[in-house]
Amino acid sequence: MSTTKKARTQPPYELLYWPSIPGRGEFIRLALEATGTSYTDTANASKDGIQSMLALINPEATIDADGNPPAFAPPILRVPGEGKNGKSLVLYQTPSILAYLGDKLGLAGEDEIEKQWILSHMLTALDLNNEAHDTHHPIASQLYYEDQKEEALKKAKDFRESRIPKFFGFFERVLKGNEEGQGKFLVGSKLSYADTTVWHVLNGLKFAFPKEVEAREKDYPTLFETFYPSVQEQSGLKEYLASERRLPYSQGIFRYYPELDRQ
Repeated sequence: MSTTKKARTQPPYELLYWPSIPGRGEFIRLALEATGTSYTDTANASKDGIQSMLALINPEATIDADGNPPAFAPPILRVPGEGKNGKSLVLYQTPSILAYLGDKLGLAGEDEIEKQWILSHMLTALDLNNEAHDTHHPIASQLYYEDQKEEALKKAKDFRESRIPKFFGFFERVLKGNEEGQGKFLVGSKLSYADTTVWHVLNGLKFAFPKEVEAREKDYPTLFETFYPSVQEQSGLKEYLASERRLPYSQGIFRYYPELDRQ
């Protein structure tokens, strides 16, 4: 049975993240959408939904009603019935959630070796994601971009010239080395959460650094001519990306500041 046919079964996953932006919550959404898995995007589902998320990251919180420790920050995944004594399980941290869902949804490879490779590639993609964020907030997340613009210009220059080709080159090599995947998958011959994670980072970089990415795409043909279009055409993802559920980039991780892009 393909992963896209596992659809809409229990448990009813609940994603808790900031409303209106893709952010790091998008990595979780893509895994769920790719497998046709039912979930509630709580903060986007209702005006008061954000309160559920804020309660879990309350700096005064020590434990929730189901015995879960507090979450440091979103994204947060709540899974009814999967916690201690049949109560809800609450997970936070993007890698932790993806590793959990990967096992549950068939996105974690065919064996233990593939599972570890997928985890490693996902973590590497999230490193690139975090470095992209730091181009517009190189000093402090609490400060406005305008308060650190001079430093952002320097950070973005290094990111474009040194970090982007390093990461793109790495994923190009991984794809070429995985002959079974024919350039479409990082590990094995089917979609994993590493693929959806890398795809989303590439998509975000196309938004934030359109000139830079366009200038470099030709140097990484497997990554951009085979892998990128293949992932977005996967059943489940294709429909999601064309839907209103796919939130637009704005003031989240990926932001478009023309002055930070290639001039």
